[in-house]
Amino acid sequence: MILETKRLYLREMNPSDFNSLCRILQDEKAMYAYEGAFSDQEVQEWLDRQIYRYQKWNFGLWAAVLKETDKMIGQCGLTMQQWKDQEVLEIGYLFERSHWHQGYATEAAKACKQYAFEKLNASEVCSIIRDSNTASQNVAMRNGMVMKDQWIKHYKGVDMPHYRYVVYR
Repeated sequence: MILETKRLYLREMNPSDFNSLCRILQDEKAMYAYEGAFSDQEVQEWLDRQIYRYQKWNFGLWAAVLKETDKMIGQCGLTMQQWKDQEVLEIGYLFERSHWHQGYATEAAKACKQYAFEKLNASEVCSIIRDSNTASQNVAMRNGMVMKDQWIKHYKGVDMPHYRYVVYR
């Protein structure tokens, strides 16, 4: 276990989390900010990328497990992301739709912010969010972040405006 909140614990994902990850990444509606659901191969690549991040940085997107059921309901964690001409420390989160609007993303994101400041000694952390993803923008604001700048990312042949929400230690 990496982190614990009132209702969740965050831990490293492992190969046995593939099916749980599919419930999130293969849901068309949950993946609207990514231009649609992932294939099995894309889910596997996502999982492999997190495991690589744990080895490289000792952090990545972690499995968000509901204490009450011991079931993985989402993912939340820290990653290094390209933003314009720099690499930034980002809090990312993505949950199963059946667990949206219950405060889990905010709860997990706040714990990740505290981890970034206290364990990684980061001076700032951000969340990079597609302009159309109001729910994630609200999570960022509840996590004390403010919109600092914007940039157009190119993904799957689509120009996607993104906002960068930032909070400082």
